[in-house]
Amino acid sequence: MGLRGFDAKFGADRLSALPQSPGVYLFLDDAGAVLYVGKAKDLRRRLTSYRNATRRKAHRKMRTLVRVAAALEVRPQESETQALLLENELIRTLRPPYNVDGAFSFLYPVLGVGSHDGRVLLAFTSTPDAWAALDVRWHGAFRSRRRARAAFDALVALLGRVGHPEPASRLPDVPLRRGVRLEAFRRVPPELVAAANAFLAGESTDLLTLLFERLLESSRARAEAPEVADELRTLRAFARTDVAPLQSALRATSGAAFVPADRRDALFIAARGG
Repeated sequence: MGLRGFDAKFGADRLSALPQSPGVYLFLDDAGAVLYVGKAKDLRRRLTSYRNATRRKAHRKMRTLVRVAAALEVRPQESETQALLLENELIRTLRPPYNVDGAFSFLYPVLGVGSHDGRVLLAFTSTPDAWAALDVRWHGAFRSRRRARAAFDALVALLGRVGHPEPASRLPDVPLRRGVRLEAFRRVPPELVAAANAFLAGESTDLLTLLFERLLESSRARAEAPEVADELRTLRAFARTDVAPLQSALRATSGAAFVPADRRDALFIAARGG
């Protein structure tokens, strides 16, 4: 569906009436439900690309949206940052079927470090509010579930070598479901708990040095040196790729130490725009 299809659905004069300024555009179905939300630095230029979409593979999604949509709504904004914030909010709340990025912020994970009955807790979840009864300090939210889970697994493995992992039967009574993890340890030195919180908060990387020094004293850890080295590298990489950017965005905006999953993308947009 090319020029004639676009003009027949949305009006032959629609593009010429659009501003050459930032904004958000919405493709709607015949019931008025939002199919797709997009952001444009120049609304007229961006929507002209939909009208002129060719048979090239790169234009497939544009052609599909023009074909399935029944209406087009345009919302000009004062700046590109405002357009990004509105796009993010609409995708997060409406979850249009043709949007992917930003539609599933509710899955962004957080990591927690805390204590319960004298045991150290490590938590991985997307719903920290469900565990409000636990004495846990939360960190995140992190967008990459894969990297956050790898960092969590590395920290669990390293603390498991320093302390004594508790069986699942002795974990606190909190709701657990697929994709959620809660681990508990005995005999973990208090300085490691403080260092783990500081590490995940982007305040210090002393945790890596403290773990390395502790593990040097363990014959088992020395025998598993390649695995230990991989786990430490995973944590170091996580600090660089995920913790540091998040803390930079927090400092540039709210100054808070934690951002809920549903506000994370907006936080980064505001930090870039500021």
